[in-house]
Amino acid sequence: MHYSARRRWLGLVLCTSLIAGSPGALALSLEELRDNEVATALRQALEIGAGNAIARLGQENGFLGNERVRIPLPDGLAKVARGMKAVGMGKQSDELMTTMNRAAEQAVPDAKNLLLNTVRLLTIQDAKTILTGPEDAATQFFRAKTEEELTRRFLPIVARTTKRLKLADLYNRFASRGVAFGLVREEDANLDGYVARKALDGLYLSIADEEKAIRANPLESSKRLVKKVFGVLEPQ
Repeated sequence: MHYSARRRWLGLVLCTSLIAGSPGALALSLEELRDNEVATALRQALEIGAGNAIARLGQENGFLGNERVRIPLPDGLAKVARGMKAVGMGKQSDELMTTMNRAAEQAVPDAKNLLLNTVRLLTIQDAKTILTGPEDAATQFFRAKTEEELTRRFLPIVARTTKRLKLADLYNRFASRGVAFGLVREEDANLDGYVARKALDGLYLSIADEEKAIRANPLESSKRLVKKVFGVLEPQ
């Protein structure tokens, strides 16, 4: 394995070993690093990252209060919403926006078990591919393995939230018309499907942020040990 990749692997192993309280973490060397240790370390790091992302999004204002993942109206309906505000119907427009994001916040915690089970099934080859891939390689792996099932799980949770809002039917009617005029994409024409998909987009984006942070500094929580630990990696 390339030197820089090995270095990142060691960082992940050390990070997760320290988290797990392993007393042998500092005794590791490049020669002692084994594939199964590396895969286990990556699994633990990704469990932490996925858990952090879910905890952050699956709370009140996890979506609504975060501009990066907040779910907007589709472009065509956003124009309708601006018209609604112009004629004094801004409250209804805002209520629709809030409800969409609350529905996403309700749905995201249901992803935890599936994501963690996916991490636990990570093979050594999967781990190597993720480490040597782009900075969102783990997120891409998650998406490929979980998106279809999470969409199925999210839809009824989203529906339970949106059905309390009479504007949901209005959304679907306007969106259907928007599709006919080319203003709204067909996949956005159903409120529940649109929210479920956007909730997943936000979740994977948040996981990608966690992955990037882990890659950039796997020992962030153990700064005092960095020099001592990475001493084994300095070129002789």
